[in-house]
Amino acid sequence: MKTPLRIVIIEDDEIISMGYQTLLSEVDDFSVVNVFSSFDLARKQLEIDAPDVILLDIEMPGTNGLQALPIIKKALPNTHIIILTVFDSPELVFEALTMGAAGYLTKNSNVAKIIEAIREVGTGGGAMSTNVARIVMHSFQKNLDSPLTKRETEILTKIANGQTKAQIAAELFIDPETVRSHVKNIYIKLDVNSKSEAIKTAKAKRFI
Repeated sequence: MKTPLRIVIIEDDEIISMGYQTLLSEVDDFSVVNVFSSFDLARKQLEIDAPDVILLDIEMPGTNGLQALPIIKKALPNTHIIILTVFDSPELVFEALTMGAAGYLTKNSNVAKIIEAIREVGTGGGAMSTNVARIVMHSFQKNLDSPLTKRETEILTKIANGQTKAQIAAELFIDPETVRSHVKNIYIKLDVNSKSEAIKTAKAKRFI
């Protein structure tokens, strides 16, 4: 018999975590060894649980998923981490992958996709949901000579998608005033005076 993949779920939404636990426990080659509602609660137990794969939420009370990533990788370098979140902004995707995440799935991914992703990273591969893969591919198609920073590009992309400054601030875990400061810098760099001009110019030059 093949040794089951040991899985730990770190997710603060009890309904979601229970759903994952129930569904994954029914898979023959999986063993859900523990479920935690935050990384702070999981931290002392993780080395004892010795998971092969961790499903990690980003937005949690206390230490969030992105902050937890390097801590987990340092303590458990052979454990594969899949970010499972509602957020799919390019900045968060690249930050997570840079910090050592083996996969990045959005919570609207179906069960088959999550099971496939766990098996994939369990054998050393990577896993992304379709929309996340599209974000990664799109980033390679952008104009590399853009004067905008990664954060400015991300914020302008969100503005172009119809999000408000308040929504962007909440999603990126930054202060609304910081968003306004970034927008001001975007206008200066693109030599424009309005949101519509900024979007039009950035799209024409393939900055977003």
